[in-house]
Amino acid sequence: MLKDFKPVLSILLRFIIIYVVLLLGYQFYLNSYKETGLDPFSRMIAEQVSYIQNILKYPTQLYNDVEKEQVWFYVKNVYVTRMVEGCNAISVMILFVSFVFAFYKGAKTFIFVLIGLVILYVINVLRIVGINLLVSDYKQYEKMAHDFLFPAVIYGTVVILWLVWIKFFALKNENT
Repeated sequence: MLKDFKPVLSILLRFIIIYVVLLLGYQFYLNSYKETGLDPFSRMIAEQVSYIQNILKYPTQLYNDVEKEQVWFYVKNVYVTRMVEGCNAISVMILFVSFVFAFYKGAKTFIFVLIGLVILYVINVLRIVGINLLVSDYKQYEKMAHDFLFPAVIYGTVVILWLVWIKFFALKNENT
């Protein structure tokens, strides 16, 4: 009877192992920057968000709050939002990578993961820009946007990428 479940258990085991290894690696990375404030990857995203907002005529400056490991976005002379480690979408990217590699299909797996990570990165930067601009002009929508709308954007992108991976690559019959 266990033979019937072997493919599913194999996929599940690969997912769990990859997820745990990536998560532990990420935690090690975060721990190495505890004393310096926000980690370099999150800070880089904050700087790119600031750059895009300045291009869009939303004058933006960053305020580093090292003690609380965050960066505040100062938009149009008002503190509108803050960037914390969770905003960098790495945990979402780890979930994406783990799922795709659970359905490993050779070299195309690496190509798809690379393309997917670039897409998720761009979507995440635009997501943060979007919430900053929305909160800057329409403060009353901050909670709804932060808690529902913008998480739906990043998680929706992950689900779409997963569906593309499964439909066009992972379950594609290789004999056809």
